[in-house]
Amino acid sequence: QVQLVESGGGLVQPGGSLRLSCAGSGSIFGIYTMGWSRQAPGKQRELVAATNSAGSTNYADSVKGRFAVSLDNAKTTVYLQMNSLKPEDTAVYYCYLHVTARYYWGQGIQVTVSS
Repeated sequence: QVQLVESGGGLVQPGGSLRLSCAGSGSIFGIYTMGWSRQAPGKQRELVAATNSAGSTNYADSVKGRFAVSLDNAKTTVYLQMNSLKPEDTAVYYCYLHVTARYYWGQGIQVTVSS
């Protein structure tokens, strides 16, 4: 059974930074993808950033140049470094893992950007 545990959210002022972490455990083998999506109130969930165990990454246009996703394969942990945060980045952020044709999701973590 796969489990994902997120940490690092909170309240930050516009222009500030936060780092999210998501640690995976369980049956995770071979090539896999880990990433982050987010859902703001009244909006659909959207992909923010993703990376895989082969090293490729992709980002939503809205976060390119501000966010950086990275993966520690040894720890099966994905990180999201968020810089130059804007109020429109406020959302619940969900970590996900895609492995052996299945998706697994974290419980979600709140990020609020406000002065």
